Amino acid sequence: MLTVHDLSRIANEARVNRFRQFLAVLILIGAPATVAVAQERPAADQILHNWYRMVLELVRHTPTYSPPVASRAFAYLGVIAYEAAAGGADLVSLSGQLNGFEPGPVRETGAAYDEAIIMQAAMAFAVRNFFGNTGPTGQRAMKAMEAQLSQVSAAGVPDAIAARSVEFGEAIGAHVLDWSQDDGGAVVENMGFPFDHALNSRPGAWAPTSLVAQQQAPLLPRWGENRSFAMPTGASCPLPAPPAYSEKAGSDFHAEALEVYETAKTLTPEQATIARFWSDDPMLSPTPPGHWISIAMDILQDRKADAGERADLLARLGVAMADAFIGCWHAKYEFDLIRPVTYIRRVIDPNWQPILITPPFPEYPSGHSTQSGAAAAVLTAHFGEDFAFEDATHVDEGFDPRRFSDFWAAAEEAAMSRLYGGIHFRAAIERGLDQGRCIGAHATALKTVQ
Repeated sequence: MLTVHDLSRIANEARVNRFRQFLAVLILIGAPATVAVAQERPAADQILHNWYRMVLELVRHTPTYSPPVASRAFAYLGVIAYEAAAGGADLVSLSGQLNGFEPGPVRETGAAYDEAIIMQAAMAFAVRNFFGNTGPTGQRAMKAMEAQLSQVSAAGVPDAIAARSVEFGEAIGAHVLDWSQDDGGAVVENMGFPFDHALNSRPGAWAPTSLVAQQQAPLLPRWGENRSFAMPTGASCPLPAPPAYSEKAGSDFHAEALEVYETAKTLTPEQATIARFWSDDPMLSPTPPGHWISIAMDILQDRKADAGERADLLARLGVAMADAFIGCWHAKYEFDLIRPVTYIRRVIDPNWQPILITPPFPEYPSGHSTQSGAAAAVLTAHFGEDFAFEDATHVDEGFDPRRFSDFWAAAEEAAMSRLYGGIHFRAAIERGLDQGRCIGAHATALKTVQ
């Protein structure tokens, strides 16, 4: 079993190695790699793609970006990209549709704009502001990306049009950034762990699962109170209570714990692979929301989607997953349920060890399940019910691509991965998917077409 020290060392080595490769790509213009910066002037769709590839790397490199915090950034980046594309793609603004989002800058009537420059200015502003606390390597990568794409996107464009387009793109970014400041998630102190938090003493309540001093309090206990995006509030997709806590053999709760315990004892190689493939730990991966963003981006790139389609889907997906973490966290701290590792060691086997490290917050429902359900709802609405695809998110980490018949098959595997990993009970998994489906429906209901 890896220790916290091992994980920290591995994470640092992985981040440094990936960013060295990333910066090399930025230097070699035209090289076919993670970010495809072309020698010719890039269109808005490829500028958007390149910045999102950058963001998937930055998430790995930003210590405060736990999955809920990462989902928030993906949502705001998606909205900025969408609003930047809307005028040139005849899309309906999301103002008045997302909670508290007022109408923003508008283009001058009759004035000429350049769509690639608008997208570049908007995304550079977005990434600079939403990832301003990333590490030194990330800072260098952001600056290199911004300088390079700003130069190539403006090549051959008259100065007046370029300046007007930059001003408009940055104004969109500033408008969305201003909207984000009072949502409840703009400031994350102490990595999201409260300095003062009273633990619940009732039987079956969450108890710390880590020896790290910082993690004796649970992560982001008030995140469920944040302003949501498309759904009315964090309580908009409520869940029934989990099975009643009991340590009695034969009770529903004991049976769920026994399933986790027995599954871990007889774990197949395929189940272990699934657990690790979907683990998506902070600092070691683009996080769970980033995993689904990666899936969407690969499909959009294969389809050669235009900027309007990319921005539409990435905005909906970001909004759905951000709302999923708000709704999930609202329920987590409503029910404040014990984790399998704590229960099993207390009641069944004091020496039990799951293959994954249990994250430091309450169990019910499963965050992987809720956000995967929300993502699957959005992706299914966009691409169709029987859309088969390949997930190559973790090829660079040595995993073979995984193939799925549709998005719900992937969401169900992602959800079940948490049982294989020893992190969640079945009720949290199945009901989390239900909650995600409900939350995703709010994002799919957004109007984007004129």
